[in-house]
Amino acid sequence: MDTEVTLRVDGVDHRLTVDTRTTLLDALRERLGNTSPKKGCDHGQCGACTVLLDGQRANSCLALAVAHDGGEIVTAAGLAADGLHPVQRAFIDHDAFQCGYCTPGQIVSAVAMLAEAAAGRPSTVTFDTPGDGPNGGAVDLAVDPDEIRERMSGNLCRCAAYANMVPAIQEVAGS
Repeated sequence: MDTEVTLRVDGVDHRLTVDTRTTLLDALRERLGNTSPKKGCDHGQCGACTVLLDGQRANSCLALAVAHDGGEIVTAAGLAADGLHPVQRAFIDHDAFQCGYCTPGQIVSAVAMLAEAAAGRPSTVTFDTPGDGPNGGAVDLAVDPDEIRERMSGNLCRCAAYANMVPAIQEVAGS
């Protein structure tokens, strides 16, 4: 069964007719020609397809396009609309990629994890910090290597460029 959806991708509205089973990843790549999100595992395990979906990172291979009619999608290409995003620049400066296949997903995930940390959203490795606690006080998170590794754990790199990704992300975080 086909249905019409509107997706706002990297600031541009696109009206598409898609099969209701079409993933967001397939709509982006096959219907819109946006090759920034990559099809890696196609099971939500590698993160190569990571996009910002309504401001939150998401594996686009697990999201159905029809479920996000009217959604705002930002890909790694969209982060560079007005020149390189600071995370993109830091990845280049730190040589934080090798083959580059996972790089767009890594960059989008890094942008999102920095926003999550800046908003005070703790991860499973966040230590108790001043203001943290049962009264709902704000968390002042240090974006240290353990935080970065935990928050980026959903994005895999077969070439093992992790050693350079962590300092690149730390540089942008100002840690």
